[in-house]
Amino acid sequence: MVRTLIDPHGGKLVECHLHEQERQAVQLLPRLTLSERNLADLECIMTGVYSPLEGFVSEQDYHTIVSDMRLSNGLAWSIPVTLQVQEGEAKQYKLDSDIALVHPNGDLLAVMTITSKYQPDQQREAQQVYKTTTEDHPGVKALLAEGVVYLGGAIQQINPIPYQDFRDFRLTPKITRQIFQERQWRAIAAFQTRNPIHRAHEYITKIALEMVDGLFINPLVGATKSDDIPANVRMQCYQVLLDRYYPKNRVLLGVFPAAMRYAGPREAIMHAIARQNYGCTHFIVGRDHAGVGDYYGTYDAQHIFDQFTSKELQITPLKFEHAFYCTRSQTMATDKTSPSTPAERIHLSGTKVRQMLRNGQIPPPEFTRPEVAEILVASMREAVASI
Repeated sequence: MVRTLIDPHGGKLVECHLHEQERQAVQLLPRLTLSERNLADLECIMTGVYSPLEGFVSEQDYHTIVSDMRLSNGLAWSIPVTLQVQEGEAKQYKLDSDIALVHPNGDLLAVMTITSKYQPDQQREAQQVYKTTTEDHPGVKALLAEGVVYLGGAIQQINPIPYQDFRDFRLTPKITRQIFQERQWRAIAAFQTRNPIHRAHEYITKIALEMVDGLFINPLVGATKSDDIPANVRMQCYQVLLDRYYPKNRVLLGVFPAAMRYAGPREAIMHAIARQNYGCTHFIVGRDHAGVGDYYGTYDAQHIFDQFTSKELQITPLKFEHAFYCTRSQTMATDKTSPSTPAERIHLSGTKVRQMLRNGQIPPPEFTRPEVAEILVASMREAVASI
């Protein structure tokens, strides 16, 4: 019997294309110029990454997502994907009408039919989704900056978003599923990251690789915090690491176009659903997934999966404890595998490494591979020289 790939979330991949004969009328529509986060969300909707969403969420779906982490039809969905505009600007966008969604460079990208126009309680949204209302949280800050009026409705693509970077790695779910089929992978583990892959990441991804047919390294390249390492630098790190330390026939690298929300547990669910849409059967969830600061517990992003049944979320979370370099055994380990004392453990976070780089220090080999360290140091020196 021929085994097939896991179904997309909701049963089918969404494809949003405008029929050719309808394109001329688009020129006469009111235009809405998208923000960086809007663009990332639009990309994920148009390519099926956010299946089953066919557009920005309606008021009805918004409320059930915020309250229950489900769409109004009961399907699991953890973060409302919203199109927000400022109150003064919103007056030109009428309910039950079409608008053109436009790139900041003027390119027409999509048509949206406004079926919902609403002004929700953003403080409640922030508390439910991000567990805080303070603008010190980057996700809350972005939420409040986007606008107080929400527009919901289905979209139809006119043109793809004109990205100039990572073109060879912008793999849509339709493409990754085709690649997985060609490689005869049926069990695929996805790894989400917004940082260079360090030794702890390498350790858990290789454990996952022992259990599945293939590994999909899927780094997020949408908007992140200003102090995060830039996506182009991270991509250099991923490529050199995969080239030298992973089996080439068992790993695929493709970028995840979403913007980072830093929503911790809820974002872990959203990330897992997206990877199911790419065709992955397993999703690696480590320490403080999608977290920032101390807003979430260390393993909250793992515990939240217990709130969904296997029917609601078909993709399987692979839950890993915090890994460290054990000086006693001279290898990577976790509490489950090492009898070492705290003094025999080297823990370094992405935050600590960024601080080391800013101070001109080279990350140690116990934290990252030398080739990756070289790229990071060179990047930091260029950044300092350009100031």
